[in-house]
Amino acid sequence: MALQRTAGRLWRVGADLGVTDNARLFKTAAVSCRRAPPLGLMPNEDIDSQNLESLEKYRSYARYITAAEKASNKEVWWKTYKKHVEEQTDPDFRPVNIGLPYHRPSRKKEVQERLKMVMENRRNPDLERATRLRTFRISLDTVKAEWEKTNGPYHIQRLAEHYGIYRDLFPMAYFVPRVSLRVTYGDDSSAAVHYGNHLSPTQASVAPHITFEAEENSLWTLLLTSPDEHLQDGEQEYVHWLVGNIPGNAVLSGEEIAPYLAPFPAKGTGFQRYVFILFKQDARVDFSDDVIPSPCYCLKQRSFKTAQFYRKYEELITPAGLAFFQSQWDESVTNTFHTLLNMREPVFEYDRPPVYHPPQQKYPQGQPLRYMDRYRGEKKHTYGIY
Repeated sequence: MALQRTAGRLWRVGADLGVTDNARLFKTAAVSCRRAPPLGLMPNEDIDSQNLESLEKYRSYARYITAAEKASNKEVWWKTYKKHVEEQTDPDFRPVNIGLPYHRPSRKKEVQERLKMVMENRRNPDLERATRLRTFRISLDTVKAEWEKTNGPYHIQRLAEHYGIYRDLFPMAYFVPRVSLRVTYGDDSSAAVHYGNHLSPTQASVAPHITFEAEENSLWTLLLTSPDEHLQDGEQEYVHWLVGNIPGNAVLSGEEIAPYLAPFPAKGTGFQRYVFILFKQDARVDFSDDVIPSPCYCLKQRSFKTAQFYRKYEELITPAGLAFFQSQWDESVTNTFHTLLNMREPVFEYDRPPVYHPPQQKYPQGQPLRYMDRYRGEKKHTYGIY
């Protein structure tokens, strides 16, 4: 109605000025633009709802998936969700790879080495006999070592993206973990950290054992942080362990910037992520401004931001390794809050609404034998409960 009044007012002004034809055209276009005809059939308009038996029967899930993918890739005149998302995304604003540089070996050389190995295996009589008698065994350590050199870093990267590690620690950046980081807890290394597995705070109560492959004269930095644990600011983290200037893979010989603190996920918050990040240093770094006194049980001093730490030393450190686990509350967390942190333990609870029960029937039909138990203890009059 407001558009019609505006068009009418312009038409009257145009009539006074002697331009009634143009004003009339403007009014017609302004009113008709509200109900422009569609550019084609609406979605599912070509389906005869009165005769559903005439529709094509897929008769298998594979045929249905093929037809669905074909329909999703078909060009349509209306704005789909895919088009809407692509328009909102700026193509020039993409995540940046901040990891170690990688030079892939020649594909031709890889194929030649693989064919050479296949020919050697075919000429090996012992291997042929073990295969025929089904006694051939492959060492899982050998398979894991080969996986870590080939597809492992990319698989770990996909897992980290799935768990939101890059999104919360390195906004608009990522890295491919080229260095295999092995983290184990316990004296017998019984609790290992992989990529999202569950460990209890009791298992992670003391500093873990860290191993990785490193050159003799190289320097490294190791970080343990939690993006979900901060009690006051959801954008901040708590640093649980930070060791810099590690010579080779001797973590205990490095400079301890922040002493180790066991995980303390608050009760009622569910599983929380704890991330180990290994940085490779180009030279020795002066971390004197970031040193936390040991022991440190002040959460304010342990407030941390991985992105800010990396930006501060990005000219000297490069993320190279990654491992992370999840943990939730157990009884050791209570002792951590009361004894170490010297504070009351926060508990997060959910107030559930009362369970709704329909009005009780005097003679229920088709109900289980314990039908009346749900009404026990109510103030209203019940039937058959004494």
